[in-house]
Amino acid sequence: MPTYTITELAREFDITARAIRFYEDQGLLSPSREGAGGRSRVYTPRDRTRLKLTLRGKRLGLSLSEIKSLVDMYETPKDTSAQMNRFLGVLAQHRQTLEQQREDIELSLAEITAHEDECKRLLAAQGEARPA
Repeated sequence: MPTYTITELAREFDITARAIRFYEDQGLLSPSREGAGGRSRVYTPRDRTRLKLTLRGKRLGLSLSEIKSLVDMYETPKDTSAQMNRFLGVLAQHRQTLEQQREDIELSLAEITAHEDECKRLLAAQGEARPA
């Protein structure tokens, strides 16, 4: 079975070794230790997959606790329907959050546009309009 060093995983996934150690501290990865005093971390294909899923979850904007919950479910592949239903629930909640954020951003942009238009109108009325 192949193994990976922290440097190899960091290079493969374009992240820092510090980030990998952080994910380990959060319980997402559990490498074995080798060498003098157990200073060398040895990652298995399971750790590599968990790291890949963690980074995918981060790209989706999920919290580490959500990611850990989802990744841990894949440790018991007996009933994948429960895993998929949980994942769908997390995704639906995250979608709702993002859609609310998008609506808030659109409202803020509309307010900014209104303030810009008002400032330009006032400047033009004073004869001091600057080019945009």
